[in-house]
Amino acid sequence: MKPSEESLAFGGQALIEGVMMRSGSHMVMCVRQPDSSINTSTLTVKSRTRHPILGLPFIRGIVMLFETMYFGVKSMMHSANLALEEEDESFTITDYLILVVMLVTINGAFIAIPYVLTGLLGITGILFNVVESALRLTMFILYLYLISKWGEVARVLQYHGAEHKAINAHEAGASLDTETVARYSRLNPRCGTSFLFLTVVTSIALFAMIPQSTYWMRLAYRLVLIPVIASVSYELLKLSDKHRDSPVVKALMAPGLLFQRLTTKEPDPDMIEVAVKALEEVKSLTGSGS
Repeated sequence: MKPSEESLAFGGQALIEGVMMRSGSHMVMCVRQPDSSINTSTLTVKSRTRHPILGLPFIRGIVMLFETMYFGVKSMMHSANLALEEEDESFTITDYLILVVMLVTINGAFIAIPYVLTGLLGITGILFNVVESALRLTMFILYLYLISKWGEVARVLQYHGAEHKAINAHEAGASLDTETVARYSRLNPRCGTSFLFLTVVTSIALFAMIPQSTYWMRLAYRLVLIPVIASVSYELLKLSDKHRDSPVVKALMAPGLLFQRLTTKEPDPDMIEVAVKALEEVKSLTGSGS
């Protein structure tokens, strides 16, 4: 028996020695302890996208982006504290503001650096957009490659693969025992990697429509359009998930899945066990059957 549409809304994130699984109402963090036990923490969440205004198309994408950053870093800090056996401190408004600054800075760098580099080449017209887009895509690929080669995060990438396998097995209506889950793909079309790829593609399309103006005005346009890029990319991701069985959609999402080969690694059985436990816990809290 396949899961309900509501249960398809489960998403997750790899942590330090663990996995976070989230539904629309709960978040579960499972972290493997040094003694091999699994520490499980739960949190009731209320997405702002349920608000009649904040939940509107093209607005909800921006809200979801900040929520994902907030809960993602909160979960990562929680798992790090457990791994280091330190006291788990509360997440303050200052931490949230730091996240906002970090998000704007990272996105701004991906937008501004290719633009500035292309400008230094003295290229104009349509060729400017082509070269700028190529540089942005190259930066994105290089970023993923460096992350995948960073030794310190190798196990996190394995937990990322375990998270995807558990969700894929659940959505297929399969048994959630470790051996069965291990047979499923470590790639998932709703992954944040696919979302990042969509933001790159969306930025290429939007920037091509920016009217010719001064150098600094065109740069300003690009920075101001960051929220628009995020919102459009989110809607495209939602649309692709709705039509996930379409051959056309599969072809369009293939590059995003290809990039996930850099951001996920095949997990060990004990990692899959952690991911399954997190998924089963969030399922029980939301009342979703399998």
